[in-house]
Order: sequence, then C-alpha cells, then structure tokens
Amino acid sequence: MPQSRQPSSWWCPDKHADRRPFLLARGRIRAALRTWFEAEGFVEVETSALQVSPGNELNLFAFATELVDPDGTHQRLYLHTSPEFACKKLLAAGEERLFTFAQVFRNRERGALHHPAFTMLEWYRAREPYERLMQDCAQVLRIAVEAVGGDSLRYAGRSADALARPDRISLTEAFDRFAGIDLLAVLDAGAGRRQRLAEAAASAGIRVAADDTWADIFSRVLIQCIEPRLGDGRATILSDYPADLAALARPKPADPRLAERFELYACGVELVNAFGELIDPHLQRQRLEAEMNEKARIFGERYPIDEDFLAALAHMPPSCGAALGFDRLVMLATGAPRIEQVVWTPVG
Repeated sequence: MPQSRQPSSWWCPDKHADRRPFLLARGRIRAALRTWFEAEGFVEVETSALQVSPGNELNLFAFATELVDPDGTHQRLYLHTSPEFACKKLLAAGEERLFTFAQVFRNRERGALHHPAFTMLEWYRAREPYERLMQDCAQVLRIAVEAVGGDSLRYAGRSADALARPDRISLTEAFDRFAGIDLLAVLDAGAGRRQRLAEAAASAGIRVAADDTWADIFSRVLIQCIEPRLGDGRATILSDYPADLAALARPKPADPRLAERFELYACGVELVNAFGELIDPHLQRQRLEAEMNEKARIFGERYPIDEDFLAALAHMPPSCGAALGFDRLVMLATGAPRIEQVVWTPVG
C-alpha cells in the first residue's frame, strides 16, 4: 500500500516565522493588483468552486464530490480546476471587464511549483483584441515586484527584469530556433503529423515512445527544448499555439492552423495562459468532446460537458482572457523557492 503523506506541520511557530515575510508580501501584491484592476474599470467577481464540470482539458484532473439536496436527490459535482466557465457566463450576462482571485483545485499535481489547491488570478476583457492582454501581463509583473520593493523576478538562480517589456516569440519560431523543427510543416502533414514530429523530435535528441500521441511529443519538445530557454533577463511571451492544442481559443484569422493563445514565462516558469476566446458553441462542443474522448482513451475517465456554458457562449461577446498562477507570481517576486512558502495554509 502507498504510504500516506506526512503532515508538514506548517503551523509550527518556527516554520511560520520563516514563511511569514513571503505571506505578508503576498498580501501586498494582491492589494496592489486589485487596486490596478479596479482603476482600469474591472469589477471583481467571485465564482463558485462547485461546478457541474471542472473543465475539460485532457491533462487536468479534478476532485469530485456529491451534492445532496433536501429531497435526497444526489448530484455529482466537481471542484473547479479554473473559474473560466463561470467567468465566461458572466461575460454572456453583460459584464465587460472582470477579474477574480479564485481558489482552484487540481489533483495529481504537487511539487515546488504545484499545489493541489492554489489561487488563480483570471481577468477578461470583452470586445478587445487578445494582444491587449500582453500589455496587461507586463503591467502585472511590474506591479508585483514594486509592491515588494523590488524590480526583478527570481527563481532557481535565474532572474528576469520585471520592469522591461517582455520578449515575444511564436511557437513556430521557438520550435525552429531551439529544436530545429519546422512546426508548420508538421501541422501541414495532416494524418502524418505524428510520424513527422516523432522523426524531427528524435533528431533533436528527444525520446519518443511508440504509444506517444503527437500532442505528447509536442509537449516533450516544449518542456525539454523550449521552456528552459524562456524568461531569462526579461519575461517571454510564447504565442500562436497549434489550434488543436488550444481547445478554448479561437483560430487566428490569418492562419487557422494556429490559435490566439499565448503563455508568459519568467525564469523558465510558466505564469500566464491567455486566449482570444472561442465563442462558437458548436466548434467548442466538438473540441471539448474530442478532449474527453482522448481522456477516456488514455486515462479511463471523462468529465461532463457543461451544457449551460455552451448555451452561454451563444450570447458571449468577442472577448479575451488570461489565467495567472498567483502563487507562482508571488514566489518569483519574493524569491521563495517553493510554492508552499507563499500559501497561508498548505494542504497536508
């Protein structure tokens, strides 16, 4: 039988004293960001952690629970992995700019940069281009370090100037520069793209298993060849993901092979995942079902699709949204080496 995890006893006075400066800095960063968002005309919202669907991304795993109504009716619910579906419903309801500091929950994730319960800062802009979020990200980094009297982000011996404008590189450029792979040629290979990417990855020295999907190989190239090169000296925006690796993002008008999705990195750490939001309910259903079919094939489980979310998309204006790992931002702004040092009450 697997051994149960030993309690961390984070409440011991000496341990708390070591963590307290990071925790107080967390509060200053949060207050400064809240002030900025409100000055920009955003309204702060609170989303329920209990949802019909926790989200439908292949590699995210949820915590399940059961709702029992007074009449004895039972309903399976989940702790959300992101407040995204709820926030988009609020956009459909008529909110134009909103933000939330949401406690979210992800199973099978724990380490220096991962915690099963963490805080996600999400914000959305209706009727604005998704590039506007890139400007927001630069401002968020600046606010975070200035709130703690610094000017740089730090992690694992690396640093990034948080006052400098982030670099921007597309996935296509990154694959070519850091792995020697022509990503667009891979996408154009259609049914043969898995084989083409496998051969290119192997040539770049990346191990490929016989049962790897093309998305598995893509992820391995990204993690091994590209992510370690991002965010040194200044933050890096990695943009224009393949469309079928951005299930909730709209295709780029100029190239439907790609999607309006970017991620922000600093010191090799992913901080932000942002989209030009997909608002076509029919295409969104197809993408979510494809994700769940693949999850069932690989992991033997699937999560329900939130029909209310799909109904809301028909009323949602063109929008863009970003999700930022707030605990990671605090880590990098304060130099904390582990996520549990910036979480007030760690799990277990």
